[in-house]
Amino acid sequence: MLASRSRIAVAEAIGTFVLVLGGAGTAVLATGGFFGAGSVGVLGVALAFGLSLLIMAYAIGNISGCHINPAVSVGLVLARKLSLKELPTYLAGQVVGGIAGGLAIWAIAAGAAGGFEPSPANFAVNGWGELSPGGFGLTSVAVAEILLTALLVFVVLSTTHRRFVPVAGGLSVGLTLALIHLISIPISNTSVNPVRSLAMAVFAGGDALVQLWAFVVFPLVGAALGALAWSFLDEPEREPEVLTLDLEGPAGEAEGHQPPPIRT
Repeated sequence: MLASRSRIAVAEAIGTFVLVLGGAGTAVLATGGFFGAGSVGVLGVALAFGLSLLIMAYAIGNISGCHINPAVSVGLVLARKLSLKELPTYLAGQVVGGIAGGLAIWAIAAGAAGGFEPSPANFAVNGWGELSPGGFGLTSVAVAEILLTALLVFVVLSTTHRRFVPVAGGLSVGLTLALIHLISIPISNTSVNPVRSLAMAVFAGGDALVQLWAFVVFPLVGAALGALAWSFLDEPEREPEVLTLDLEGPAGEAEGHQPPPIRT
């Protein structure tokens, strides 16, 4: 069990590292601050997050399920798809991987001409008011983060259904995350993932750390909402139906002989 948990923690750390480096790294390095003529814009950042999740889903999904997001892990616990005792393993891997991803972005950006020092203004942090790209307030951020995290968790839970085609899981969740970013980058710079927010705020400091609580609380509330919504659609696993085949007819019954059960 310990080895299995170690593999899960390492897989989640690698996956979260790639998500932060691929998504937040694109937001920091490829949106004009260093290379104005080649900015990828909002669409590019949204695709970067979606593609990062997509490729990791296929790379580590068979090991840990590729949560790489505490809100997803909590949602799966609430939906009884993950045991509570496994949750700390997932969270530990995610936190380590996320912070390593933020550190890697800083290390890369530091090599730019003139150097680089992370701040709430240049390090893809999440926030409201002055930290919101569109100047949105706390209420707007709360609604967006709760609803969009609920959407993400709902889609992830849909991939656990026994009738869902497993090979399509990475594609569905990756595209969902890209859509979420297209909607909410102007609102909060998009979190829906407490570790993604933590990974940037710990290096940027200032108001990013002051406002970090919201990007822990709102995604977790959204996770609960997504799990609740899925509970109305999920089907309980049916117990196998036991059928008996009478091979000897009334004579067998008279002798007290019971034929073997056939399970379907």
